[in-house]
Amino acid sequence: MATEAQNEARKMKGQVIAKVEANVKRVDRYEYRVKSQSGKGEYQVVQSEFGWSCSCPDARFRSEKCKHVFAVELSLELRRRIENAKRIVPLDYQSCLSCGSERIVRHGILHNKSGDLQRYSCKACGKRFTLNLGFEKMHATPKAITSAMQLYFTGESLRNVQRFLRLQGVKVSHVTVYNWIGKYVAIMQHFLESANFTPQLGSTWRADELFVKIKGNPKYVYALLDDDTRFWIAEQVADTKYTEDVRPLLKRGIQIAGRKPQMFITDGAPNFHKAFQKEYYSKVERVSHVRHIHLAGDRNNNKMERMNGEVRDREKVMRGIKKMDSPIFKGYQIYHNYIRQHEGLKGKTPAEAANIHIAGANKWMTIIQNAVHDLKMH
Repeated sequence: MATEAQNEARKMKGQVIAKVEANVKRVDRYEYRVKSQSGKGEYQVVQSEFGWSCSCPDARFRSEKCKHVFAVELSLELRRRIENAKRIVPLDYQSCLSCGSERIVRHGILHNKSGDLQRYSCKACGKRFTLNLGFEKMHATPKAITSAMQLYFTGESLRNVQRFLRLQGVKVSHVTVYNWIGKYVAIMQHFLESANFTPQLGSTWRADELFVKIKGNPKYVYALLDDDTRFWIAEQVADTKYTEDVRPLLKRGIQIAGRKPQMFITDGAPNFHKAFQKEYYSKVERVSHVRHIHLAGDRNNNKMERMNGEVRDREKVMRGIKKMDSPIFKGYQIYHNYIRQHEGLKGKTPAEAANIHIAGANKWMTIIQNAVHDLKMH
């Protein structure tokens, strides 16, 4: 029988093969041809009632799951992700936001402190609406509010955001900016965590903890990250590092992804292993727990450390978190997943890598207005 390390090595080689589309050719639903890594010929991978089999020596003589079978499984997973991709697009104001009818007409100008807004009415259902859905009764324009959120989550302090807005003619306090963040983070969180937007995650997840101060007291933020897409799956704020029960973090991961990972990578903290045994381990489902992180090679936690660095940089600007239920963690999670482009993903956001695509030049506005529209429709 192959060891866990050998299986992991074959899987990594399978990932290399599957990344080049021409390496895996589909003959029919049950047969694939996979190019040899040496470039000399190809192998036949066939599915039967007993699973996948391959014509390569590893599979035939050792009866092991080979890199070519891993490549086919990963290729099928990539295809499934493409087919199940979700798109969140800017709202179409050529039709009624309530009934979808195109029988809309202009219905005067609405004057308020933040400027003039065109009002519309629908001849089909009689409803009236404006182009500032989600920003009604706000004393600033949608552009000003979403610009403030972008500045804040890219590293500016509340007072610096306030100064920027004043240069744009928007006179608000830094407390108002914080209230905007709390309001719209809650709206977006409820919408994005609905069953309609399940991220298509990889088979390997990572977890780690980050030391922060909340109201001057030491706390730890436990985070769960997908290895393939760098999608920040879930977080948990706790009092201790090694003894905290992190099962809620792992349970939340299953709820969001709709399944368990095949591999779980952490440091040697005992609470991670206890939670793994309770939530992920099964004699039926083969889920492995890698607990020995190295500085080099495949078994490092560099991706997790980079994400921790993002949060640390944000915390330094804030000079500590002021309360346990702060919207900052959830807000930064949304920014990390849906707004921020990552060099390691070739300019994609983790959400795009997980097949959730946010369209439009202003992604904050696209998410907020879709979230409010969805709330009103239900």
